[in-house]
Amino acid sequence: MLERCKEDLNSQFKECILSVAASLKAGYAVENAFVESCSDMRLLYGEDSLIYAELEGIRRGLVINITLEELLCDLAKRSASDDIMQFSQVFAIAKRSGGNLPEIMRTTAILIGRRMDAKQEVRTLLSGRQMEQTIMKLMPFGILLYIGNSYPGYFNTLYHNLQGCAIMTGCLVIYLTAYVMGDKILQRIAREMG
Repeated sequence: MLERCKEDLNSQFKECILSVAASLKAGYAVENAFVESCSDMRLLYGEDSLIYAELEGIRRGLVINITLEELLCDLAKRSASDDIMQFSQVFAIAKRSGGNLPEIMRTTAILIGRRMDAKQEVRTLLSGRQMEQTIMKLMPFGILLYIGNSYPGYFNTLYHNLQGCAIMTGCLVIYLTAYVMGDKILQRIAREMG
């Protein structure tokens, strides 16, 4: 659930940056552009959205003379989002050095969008692999059940003597090892992706 909230916030933040960049092109000051984007995000996502709450916090912070750089840095720390953290750092440097803020924000929004698209593709591929793994986990039991019901007595040689029990125990150990390794591999890929 926490990961889903983080993804939602990243997606909404990308739209927020685009809104701020449009306001900057229209001639707004940077602080006023963020305040203006608050109303845009309310229309786009509603008052219950994460980005609206964060922008409302930024607006209140600006009213009591906290700098926008500090507010964005605080948002980045609280959200634990790499995209927002990178944006806040780029924004602070661009504001101090007098860079082209509308262009920087538009480019940043495009990069965040591309990264989100790539993560979504990887997530889709990973979910396909997880489904394949689930099928492969259940397949041996399905085969055993089918053969056991179709040909009664077929497995008597494997389960009713010492040599057969040893072979089937070895097969079970190999199966359980593959099961655990497959889970660990998919979990590692999911962690590295996230």
